[in-house]
Amino acid sequence: MTSIDRGPAATRRGTDFAELSRVIRRHGLLDRRRSSYLVKFAVNAVLLAAGWTAFAVLGSSWWQLVTAIVLALAYTQLAFIGHDAGHKQIFTGRRGNDVVGYLHAGLVGMSYGWWLGKHNRHHANPNHEDEDPDIRISVLAFTGVQATAKRGLARWLARHQAVLFFPLLTLEGLGLHVSGVKAVWRREVKAVPLEAALLAAHAAGYLAAVFWVLPPVHALVFIAVHQGLWGVYMGCSFAPNHKGMPTVPAGQRLDFLRKQVLTSRNVRGGRVVDFLLGGLNYQIEHHLFPNMPRANLRHAQPLVQRFCANNGIAYRQTGALDSYRQVLSHLHAIGAPLRRTKGQ
Repeated sequence: MTSIDRGPAATRRGTDFAELSRVIRRHGLLDRRRSSYLVKFAVNAVLLAAGWTAFAVLGSSWWQLVTAIVLALAYTQLAFIGHDAGHKQIFTGRRGNDVVGYLHAGLVGMSYGWWLGKHNRHHANPNHEDEDPDIRISVLAFTGVQATAKRGLARWLARHQAVLFFPLLTLEGLGLHVSGVKAVWRREVKAVPLEAALLAAHAAGYLAAVFWVLPPVHALVFIAVHQGLWGVYMGCSFAPNHKGMPTVPAGQRLDFLRKQVLTSRNVRGGRVVDFLLGGLNYQIEHHLFPNMPRANLRHAQPLVQRFCANNGIAYRQTGALDSYRQVLSHLHAIGAPLRRTKGQ
């Protein structure tokens, strides 16, 4: 991951974003798409109901591992809706979006308030070496400075992080649960009673259902597969967006347009990828217009790409497999100096 070069084009503060915004508004791409979200709600409800119905019908069977896969898909799609609600993509006002956000976070066992605060900090300063919480992760290093600063187990993990990346993602779901509980326990969220009740209800309902239907060993394996695959799916949805893209060094400031575009990567793939990645594959457009409804992102993409080309702004887009190759190549390169000095 290289730093963004400072230069006239990168530091100019003009009306570029205002001009792009006028183009986007003229095409009506910031208008709400409630019918689209009604379809998403229905699809997710069917996925969730089908998963838990199959779970109840199958009973004590190793076929429940297939159910775990279906539920991992359903949980990630629910999380995508929570993400959209956090950005006020569904309704114009905050109240309706928050209702949807809290509900969906409760269904998957996350703290909506904790995640929203963290995610907003990321959007404000993507890939900023001091201010983006998404590149300050204890078990990974995204810059050379981060890598050399690690000690003990964290240094060993950073040394082998490219190989360990996907295995580590199996713990992402657990990390989301634990971080949410910690935030509520420390009263770091606004709606403490509501979030505490939602997290407690999720944990109680989930564990009661699993251990009521399955014997202990089956239950533990089911939980491991379900939560592990949910973590991998979530991680694979977010990782291609910024990992391996240029970082913004401490003290450097860019105008909003360039800050968002130069640090982001789009993933091509059509409607299948749109569904599987929850619209996050249009990361550049999403970062420029966070409240743009998900269904409009694909229509905004060619407009933004053309605008960037006309203004000499690098616009990165690649295929899904290549995006993961770029992420792993970057992690491998960052860990290389640690592998060379491991015996010193």
